[in-house]
Amino acid sequence: MSNESLPQFIQTLLKPECYEHPVEKVELVQTHISSVLLAGDFVYKFKKPVNFGFLDFSDLSKRHHCCEQELLLNRRLCPDIYLDLVTVTDEGGGNFALNGSGEVVEYGVKMARMPEEQMMQKVMKRGELSREHLRALVDILADFYQKAEGGSEIAQFGTADAVGVNVLENFEQTEGFIGQGALTQEQFDAISTYARGILDQPELFQKRIDGGYIRDCHGDLYSANICLADNIYVFDCIEFNQRFRYSDVTSDVAFLAMDLDLNGLEELSAFFIQEFCARTGDEGLPGMLNFYKCYRAYVRGKIGLFTAADPAVPAEVQKSCTEQAAQYFRLAERYTHE
Repeated sequence: MSNESLPQFIQTLLKPECYEHPVEKVELVQTHISSVLLAGDFVYKFKKPVNFGFLDFSDLSKRHHCCEQELLLNRRLCPDIYLDLVTVTDEGGGNFALNGSGEVVEYGVKMARMPEEQMMQKVMKRGELSREHLRALVDILADFYQKAEGGSEIAQFGTADAVGVNVLENFEQTEGFIGQGALTQEQFDAISTYARGILDQPELFQKRIDGGYIRDCHGDLYSANICLADNIYVFDCIEFNQRFRYSDVTSDVAFLAMDLDLNGLEELSAFFIQEFCARTGDEGLPGMLNFYKCYRAYVRGKIGLFTAADPAVPAEVQKSCTEQAAQYFRLAERYTHE
């Protein structure tokens, strides 16, 4: 994708001279919902004007609100990383500025840049992920969930019906992709049948509610959102939809366990769950683990499909996203019979 096809303000912000701090080169990273600019020691994240139903960034006021929520919620785990709300202003004559004096045309989030080589995905690829890393992460997460907001209103998001809204929505949103290279009809049928079978046992979900395990969680807890630096940072939580964040703690930790499985680290995945259960005293978590692992794998497959279908994403990224989506769907099916 050429720079000329990017939004005008992004084209401007790709120029190092647009920043008040030292920047040699600006790198652009795109996801299905965000444009992320890596600029010197800082990161600037802007939400795309998209509406997927479960996520609505379609107008400026909604993006503004979600940027404010992103700062508020992520400061629970990363107060040193999430720095400020920024504006993009139209200075006239086709010129844009960060925090300028013109009309505000976009909002974004400014973050401190974390050490790239210590991102958990890179640590895993180097074969350096250790039990010590996971023990330290468990300590952080156990404390986070203990302090996270709970209560009767949030607990309602843990019922079988409420969880079913999230799970069944995935099947509706991916049905049109069946047979297009990543998801087969057989996989779709096996995964959807398994999920519906668990959802048809509301007592399983009520037991988790009664135990106080439905909390205001992170919502997107996997290796792409963890940095194993001198401090461990768990960043980029779900800010755009409460029903993806208000969940059983199992759903959160299952995401990371599934991610470790995907990367062939099944032993560390099991260790992470064992340590977490021992640290929190949550004896009921293992009984719900595969259901939520399956759900999380399917969500990641769906996101891969969405990203690959975005015309703004380069062709090579579209190809890799489709291939990775296929991996996730294979893993999701595996959980249905483990």
